[in-house]
Amino acid sequence: MSFPSRSRPFAIRLYIESAHGTNKLYHNPIQLYYSAVAMERNESTPDTRAAVAGGIQVIARAASILRVLKDDNEGLSLGQIAGRVDLARSTVQRIVNALITERLVIAMPNGGGFRLGPEIQALAAGGQDIANEIQPYLVQLSQATGETVDLTAFRDDHVVFIGQMVGTHRLRAVATVGESFPLTTTANGKACLALLDDETVEILATRELRAGGRGMRALGQFMNQIARVRTQGYAVDQDEHTDGISAVGAAFATPDGQIYSVSIPVPSHRFDRIKSDIIERLLASVGELKAHYGVSLAG
Repeated sequence: MSFPSRSRPFAIRLYIESAHGTNKLYHNPIQLYYSAVAMERNESTPDTRAAVAGGIQVIARAASILRVLKDDNEGLSLGQIAGRVDLARSTVQRIVNALITERLVIAMPNGGGFRLGPEIQALAAGGQDIANEIQPYLVQLSQATGETVDLTAFRDDHVVFIGQMVGTHRLRAVATVGESFPLTTTANGKACLALLDDETVEILATRELRAGGRGMRALGQFMNQIARVRTQGYAVDQDEHTDGISAVGAAFATPDGQIYSVSIPVPSHRFDRIKSDIIERLLASVGELKAHYGVSLAG
């Protein structure tokens, strides 16, 4: 792509505006950027060079705040965020307010701090497109079971919720779209890991297990779990990640190598009673998804 011969800040602004509406994740940081640097003056001037540096710094700070919130699903106060990113509280407040405007961050009720907002699902590249494409399968599965059905995307060292169909039971399990979950204690995480090679699984699992104070013996036990997931085609989380919530999950890979999982979270008091039924329906639904994407049912 060739930009106009005008100053670089102005060229970048035009490029981003041409993509507006297609990349929500970067919408607000870019706003912060070109509010500082998009001006009709030559980029060689000292003022413009300083503005460019300031704009880039704002983007970096916003990204570091989002990463901190990604690592804590319970919510953080402004003071806690400021301490973790090593910034003044007033600076954090300005950036958080801007991120709230774009729904990348939300304020929790009753002064519970801040957490990632619904728009953060754009972090999952292409996640929204596949969520829309798979939504009919989620709807069908939720209607058949009466339970909530989640779609998650595997991203590096965690899974991200990118789609959901809420169940019809009065007491149901519901996560937040855009929320990140760990790999080793969740049905969707374990299902995704089962599609990777053992070496990669060991690296990712060791990191999580050590962070939780668990050692090599736990790793061996976990690898046995992954072997069972590969054999049976689904993973189970029975009160592992959240007390009172159990789940089953199965994963599939698209032709471009992206890994996704479909899971059914259930209040634990009725899990054992319906477990066989929801596993059967889950496997049938994921089998249809694999056929849809031209993936071998054994894959």
